[in-house]
Amino acid sequence: VKIFAPNIEQRDVVNHLKGSPAEETRNVLVESARLARGNIRDLAELKAGEFDAVIFPGGFGVAKNLCSWAVDGKNCTVNEHVNSTLQAFHSAKKPIGLCCISPVLAAKVFPGCEVTVGQDKNVDGRFPDAETASAIAELGCKHICKNVNESHVDKANKIVTTCAFMCKAPLHEIFDGIGTMVQEVLKLA
Repeated sequence: VKIFAPNIEQRDVVNHLKGSPAEETRNVLVESARLARGNIRDLAELKAGEFDAVIFPGGFGVAKNLCSWAVDGKNCTVNEHVNSTLQAFHSAKKPIGLCCISPVLAAKVFPGCEVTVGQDKNVDGRFPDAETASAIAELGCKHICKNVNESHVDKANKIVTTCAFMCKAPLHEIFDGIGTMVQEVLKLA
């Protein structure tokens, strides 16, 4: 297992304790290295031939830094290294795992694919970003409704997705859904 991140400046920095923007700049690769305890490389160096699969975590950083979804929605652009990584694994017929908001990357890069970001309606207030499913459909992809503890496998494209924190759920349910995504990616590898 190797960890990669793009060597780019973050769109913005948030003080998560206060829930407000911070007046500083940070680099995505440097911040990712902090989380990965230094064992990380620049995404530009990733070679699909050296790996059996790729998994993209989610989080709002994906919507801000790996693409511009947070600002542009379905009209977003995808970071060039993220795009080329996705294309390389897809072309090599190797599995791609995506969770939380990161399935929008596949929706943008692979028209016609199937993904899930949970439900397409805000069921019991658990899916506050349910409109993302409609935007995915507008991109020409099929959104598959799934519960937080489930994942969806697009067998034709070898793309496995789960909604994770797109659902307001207990952590153990989110953990279970991510676990099913990882297991399905490994089955396809």
